[in-house]
Amino acid sequence: MTDDALARIAAALERLSPPPAEAADPMAHPAYIWRGTALAVARDFAPLPLALLTGIERQKETVRENSRRLAQGAAAHDVLLWGARGTGKSMLAKSVVADLQGAGENIALVEVAPDRLETLPALFEALAGVPRAFLLFIDDIGFDEHSSAVRILRSLLEGGAEARPANVRLTVTSNRRHIVPRGMAEQDDPINPRDARDDSLALADRFGLSIGFHAASQDDYLAMVRAYADHFALDFDAADAVQWATKRGARSGRVAWQYAVELAGRAGRSLED
Repeated sequence: MTDDALARIAAALERLSPPPAEAADPMAHPAYIWRGTALAVARDFAPLPLALLTGIERQKETVRENSRRLAQGAAAHDVLLWGARGTGKSMLAKSVVADLQGAGENIALVEVAPDRLETLPALFEALAGVPRAFLLFIDDIGFDEHSSAVRILRSLLEGGAEARPANVRLTVTSNRRHIVPRGMAEQDDPINPRDARDDSLALADRFGLSIGFHAASQDDYLAMVRAYADHFALDFDAADAVQWATKRGARSGRVAWQYAVELAGRAGRSLED
């Protein structure tokens, strides 16, 4: 085979398997996505202003204060945000980081997919020497009770051979308070059922802060809608807002935001104006 043919084959293989993307500078951006091997920039990181998240004042205060401590190099907890869907858990994690950045704190958010937990030691190594605080955000996590990921996360949170760097803490959201479902099967297991149950619940116990979110009352829901309407100068009717929530079978921050989007659409406006 000629050298020219070999060169063409090598070029074709390189196109099929390009070199890995260069890791993003961990000091240069407000938020990142962890790809499993390298950091990538999170484009258009612009969560809602923290003040717009209503009905969760206690949760806001607790999460912001813990994140502020992390940003300033003080001791801070890993955080579990659990509760009903659409209640603002994910947005709170992002909005707190953006709020602290606006206050001049040197902190960034790194989003990690739940199926990449086994790569977290590599991320810890990448961030350990960086003079900046990082909040690792793992959204909507939930495990089968027999999943190996339970043991991975539990070990990473506490008790593993290699501790998390002091500038890195986790914020995890889950619809379940204990992350792992507490099924009736554990009660039927004839071999140490209490031990099996305690082992599952030990994962949630590893978080220094466990903060609950609950379905909104009608008054809380309307307060959320009103906050969005005032901020974006939208007209709304309370009865119409309630009907919108009733059709969706839920009153939550997510439904309130969706209603604000609907109001803006009806008015021919964008909420990014």
